[in-house]
Amino acid sequence: MTTQDIKENEVKQLAPESMMLDAKSVDSALETAAGLWKLKPADIEATVLEEEKRLFGLLGKKMKIQVSTKAPLIYLHARDFANSLLDQSGLNLEAALDDSNTINIEGADSAIVIGRHGETLKAFEFLTNLIYRTDQSSPKIRFDCAGYRARREESLIHLAESVARDVLYKRAPVSLEPMSSWERRIIHLALQDNRDIMTSSEGEEPLRRIVVYPSGHNDRRRNFRRKRPR
Repeated sequence: MTTQDIKENEVKQLAPESMMLDAKSVDSALETAAGLWKLKPADIEATVLEEEKRLFGLLGKKMKIQVSTKAPLIYLHARDFANSLLDQSGLNLEAALDDSNTINIEGADSAIVIGRHGETLKAFEFLTNLIYRTDQSSPKIRFDCAGYRARREESLIHLAESVARDVLYKRAPVSLEPMSSWERRIIHLALQDNRDIMTSSEGEEPLRRIVVYPSGHNDRRRNFRRKRPR
């Protein structure tokens, strides 16, 4: 079946990720939706709403079918983009979406895509967001590889606690390395209940970083991010 089975005036757009189609079969509806959304049919699910036969069934049947993507389009397109880059790299890796719409990269070469301190994975994430996030209201695209994010979160919490002790001992601010917004948020949340220090996100992406101050450091009080970590 091809998109010729469905006329353009028989396509009713319900939402960016859902359409109602008049088609001869479920397969034709899936192929049409896949072409319109630039996805694979496997990324789409279909529900038959109505079915009617024409001229006692001699000329086939007409079905009203609702098709929907199995995940938001931005994540599906980002996953396909990631897989295209991985294919070109020649690495034994594959990207897939998990239930939280995080793009997980798995395979024998996972250590390569993580990189030193996760730098390669961060670059992957930054480039994908740069391409697919059309504005600030679009959801952020998250990447993970072989459980790296969970290990990184634990490491960041330990780092935050260590830096807090250092700031209190020296009574002087400590600036951390540039981090992604997700990593900065982990630091902010880890220290938000410590009333002896303040945390601030400073600088511009991709070099935005956290600076930890002892409480009462008036020069930077306006930058305090305790309630709204970024």
